[in-house]
Amino acid sequence: MVGAGVVGCSIAFHLAKAGARVSVFDRGAICAGMSARSGALVRMHYTFKPEAELAWKSLGYFENWGDVVGGSCGFVRTGFVLVVAENNADKLRRNVAMLKSIGVETEVIERGELKRLEPAVFVDDVGLAAHEPRSGYADPVATTESLAVAARASGAEFNLNMPISALAHLGGRCVGATDASGKTHEADFVCVAAGPWTDDLLLPFGTRLGIKSERAQIAFFRRPPALQHGICIDTIAGSYLRPHGTDLTLVGLGAINPEEEASPDTFRETNDSSFIDLARQRLATRLPGLATAPYARGHAGIYDVSPDSRAVLGQVPGVTGLFVAAGFSGTGFKTSPAVGAAMAELILRAKSTVIDLSPFSFERLVSGELIHPPDEYELGAEFGHSL
Repeated sequence: MVGAGVVGCSIAFHLAKAGARVSVFDRGAICAGMSARSGALVRMHYTFKPEAELAWKSLGYFENWGDVVGGSCGFVRTGFVLVVAENNADKLRRNVAMLKSIGVETEVIERGELKRLEPAVFVDDVGLAAHEPRSGYADPVATTESLAVAARASGAEFNLNMPISALAHLGGRCVGATDASGKTHEADFVCVAAGPWTDDLLLPFGTRLGIKSERAQIAFFRRPPALQHGICIDTIAGSYLRPHGTDLTLVGLGAINPEEEASPDTFRETNDSSFIDLARQRLATRLPGLATAPYARGHAGIYDVSPDSRAVLGQVPGVTGLFVAAGFSGTGFKTSPAVGAAMAELILRAKSTVIDLSPFSFERLVSGELIHPPDEYELGAEFGHSL
């Protein structure tokens, strides 16, 4: 297993729990990359049904973490709303119907009901909203570390601060991974969940995902404890926000300049001053009571963005024993439990019963049949995510 972020640790946990001998390698520590910088939303609203299924099947983990994984993921149920303008209203109705068909507890709500649920929210420009009462957020570091602890308890071995420089292959089969010292660690299979570094490891096989590295920022603003709100994805203004504890609100806008590719090794981890101003402005659009909210802190991370902004999950074409789980484009955290379960089954049994992973296969990139659901939303400027 290459990568000890939340996805890599989830796959390792599920593999080890199934009885496999697992070795995890990472260039840094557990949860040292984007996982630690995640906005950590736990919500189900997607426009691509298989992605929504992954999120829905992950919710049970977050709600019952102590029993299913052990330890704590810090899950806090807040409720979730997605707001759209009139131009997206019909799409929202169809997406909610799709989500309900797979079991997600969600409803279409009108402006008045939204105001009742979220009194602090400005609703005058809202055409329609979707509501998920069971959604919330978690602690990304606690989530990842508890998965690693559980994986270790089932026998997984973690090799940290040990970069993998190449994947070993013989006659069209991946037979292990070679670390920076030149030592090759033999394996029956290798799964790469290395985010923006994934393509570098695939190049010797004559293939790549086409991952683009995008620098994305989130900021935390102070709010009075009396001003309460849940999670909101604002497709109108182009932002997402959630509470953080009793006195902070997290705001994210995605990648401000997605055309500018960032380096995952040298990017600036602090907020741009222009981002802070814009984030507060977008925050005030939906929560006017926070128009002058003081900036508390913030950080940046790197999204591993695939050509269609959807995850790539499965075997690398033409290479026996080599699997990939990357290209999550900023949506990996909330789906990571189900992704780990499904990938473990695919690796060990050649098929997942958790969910059919074929829509996420590498082959779609090779054929050019990229994922573009018919009811994708027209999003506000600089939102930086697909839904």
